[in-house]
Amino acid sequence: MNNKMKIIIPMAGIGKRMRPHTLTVPKPLIRIAGKPIVQRLIEEIVKVCQETVDEIDFVISDFGKDVENQLITIAKNVGAKGKIYYQNEPLGTAHAILCAEKSLYGKTIIAFADTLFKTNFTLDQSKEAIIWTSKVKDPSAFGVVKIDSNNIITDFIEKPLQPVDTNLAIIGIYYFKKGEYLKDELKYLIAHKIQKNGEYQITDALQNMMEKGTSFYTNSIEEWLDCGNKDATVHANKRILEFNKNENLVSLSAKIHNSIIIKPCFIGDNVYIKNSIIGPYVSVGENSCIEKSVINNSIIQMETKVSFVNIENSMIGNHVELTGKQNDVSIGDYTILK
Repeated sequence: MNNKMKIIIPMAGIGKRMRPHTLTVPKPLIRIAGKPIVQRLIEEIVKVCQETVDEIDFVISDFGKDVENQLITIAKNVGAKGKIYYQNEPLGTAHAILCAEKSLYGKTIIAFADTLFKTNFTLDQSKEAIIWTSKVKDPSAFGVVKIDSNNIITDFIEKPLQPVDTNLAIIGIYYFKKGEYLKDELKYLIAHKIQKNGEYQITDALQNMMEKGTSFYTNSIEEWLDCGNKDATVHANKRILEFNKNENLVSLSAKIHNSIIIKPCFIGDNVYIKNSIIGPYVSVGENSCIEKSVINNSIIQMETKVSFVNIENSMIGNHVELTGKQNDVSIGDYTILK
């Protein structure tokens, strides 16, 4: 049986908190510093694995063939075979993972697609199971874990209402040495209709596995970047630009006239910028045009025209025409504002 590493990425959600940007593009395919969120997630996971990732499985709803082809290409670009599975009803995290049941065997990483991270650790694949965590200020907003002196998890607590003596939040990335064990527990939840708020949750399966003797370890990451809403995504863009500030992020095909680019910024292919001040922390997608504007700490996607604006902490979609606007804006694809 193939025992190489695979990654399963549940991403069927409709991304309500990211509207209007998710009305036309699935949230994991929104670009940050020139790359889709899910591509950045995959590239970071591949870095920490000690062996080749040979398969990446995407669990989606009906996003259409163009999206499916993009996902297959993202997998191919890291040397993996991409597979598409479908989740037709939003029945929770456990149900979403089980939609990829045919791939749930051997070494498996589960990674939910609206999270990015920065870390230097190398994955210890000899462990039975590892849950990736990050220290947070307010544990009540997250699923958290308690650990013992050997870094083994002793308890899972979902969004604790009372104060708890842990601040280690589960970031939504898990490693299993044998995906079959997880599959059995997920099937048990669904067969016995074990739900919370009408959904099947992965933490219930993890709790059952722990009670049966599975040792769950933690890997604590350096920085966790949530991409759940516009402000969080703009912040993630800023941090990614900072991580990569020593790289040349300005395309050689960009045409920049009488303008100042304050690094770090990502400027995509065939971008045209004239009489403007851009940056710091701005990403501009390919074929976009900016004139007579001042822009910082913002994301502008592809094929967009912006002029006479003074904006920050903003997110502007694809194929937008924006003329004359100030301050903090969030504008979805195919919008014209003058």
